[in-house]
Amino acid sequence: MLLVITLAEVGGAQSYVAALLPALAGRFDVSVAAHGMGPLREAAATTGAHFIPLRHVRRAINPFRDVAGLVELARVLRRERPDIVHASSSKAGVLGRLAALFAGVPIRIFTAHGWAFGARAGITSRLYRLADRLMRPLTSQTICVSERERAAGLAARTCDPGRTVVIRNAVDLEAWPVATGERLRPLIVSVGRLKAPKDFLTLVRALGLLPGGTFEGLIVGDGPDRRIVERTLVGHGLSGTVRLAGERHDVPAILAGADVFVLSSRSEGLPVSVLEAMAAGLPVVASEVGGVSELVLDGETGLLVPPGDVPALTRALAWLLEDRARRQRLGDAARARAMRDFSLDAFRQAHLELYSRELATRGLPVPAP
Repeated sequence: MLLVITLAEVGGAQSYVAALLPALAGRFDVSVAAHGMGPLREAAATTGAHFIPLRHVRRAINPFRDVAGLVELARVLRRERPDIVHASSSKAGVLGRLAALFAGVPIRIFTAHGWAFGARAGITSRLYRLADRLMRPLTSQTICVSERERAAGLAARTCDPGRTVVIRNAVDLEAWPVATGERLRPLIVSVGRLKAPKDFLTLVRALGLLPGGTFEGLIVGDGPDRRIVERTLVGHGLSGTVRLAGERHDVPAILAGADVFVLSSRSEGLPVSVLEAMAAGLPVVASEVGGVSELVLDGETGLLVPPGDVPALTRALAWLLEDRARRQRLGDAARARAMRDFSLDAFRQAHLELYSRELATRGLPVPAP
C-alpha cells in the first residue's frame, strides 16, 4: 500500500495519515510518499513505514512541475507495485490517482479533506473542480471526512454516490491532557497554518474589539501570512497581548494550559485542530464552514459563527470570557463528545474494512486481522 500526500509538514491531512499508520503497519507493507520535511516523515519511521521523498509534487499549481510530479509518482508506483494507492490532499489526489492508472494500480482511493474547489476562488477553483471531475471515473472509493463535504462533492459531480463514504476524523484522547482553566486571565488559543483558507486576520480583528486586559492570546503555527498577521496585531494594539508562537511540537501541553480554542477559517473539511481542542476539554468557537457543525454543537460544546464575521466572533469570545463556569460546562461537553463519537479505534477500523472490501472485490489477498 502506498499513501500519497502533497507535503509532509504540519497539517490536518498529515495528522490523518499519521493516525492511520499504526493500524496499517502490522497488516500491510506500507510506504508514504510526500514532499519536504515534517512530522509525517517521523510518524512513518516510528511505525516502520517506508518514507519516499517526492521532489516535484508541491501545493501550488504549476503545469511544468505538476507534469514532472506525475511522472515521478508513476515511476514510484511502477517500482513499488502496490495493490492500493490512497491519496490525501487535493494536489496529491489528482496526481496520485492519475499516476496509479498509468502504473496499473488496481485500487485508487482518495480522501477529500475539504474540496479544493470550495476553498479557492476564480480559475483555481474551476481547475480543481474540473480535475476532480475527470478523476472521478478513476477512483475506486472517495472518502469524505464529513457529511457536508460528501454532499458538496456529489453536487459538484466530483465523486460518485455509490463509491463515496464518510469516515470522520478522530483523535487519540490518551495523547491530550485535559485543560485546567486555572489562569487569572483566560488564554485564547488558535492553531493552524498562517495562510488561506485559515483566516487569522478576522481572528485578530475580533480580538482587538475585546476589552483590554481581559484575556491573553496565542496563535500556534507558521506560514506565508505571518508578516501580515504580525502587522495586524500591532495595528490593533495587541502585540503585547497576543503572541505568535510559530510551529510547536507541544500542542497538547499548550491546549492543556488554555481556556478557549478558536478557529476562524473560511473553509474546512473536518478540522483535526478542533477535535484536539475538544479532546483537551476546551470550548470551541469556530466558523460554521464545511463539517465544523458536525463537531461543534452550537451552545452545547462551543459556538458557531459565520465565516469572516468579526462582530459575531467578538461576541462569541466575550460570552465565554465572562463566565468561567460556562467555559467549563461547554469544555466538559466537548470532551465527552470527542470520547463518544470520534474514537481513533473506530476511525482506523473503518479504513481497514474499506481496504479489505476493495481487495476482496478484486480477488486480491486480504491481510489477516
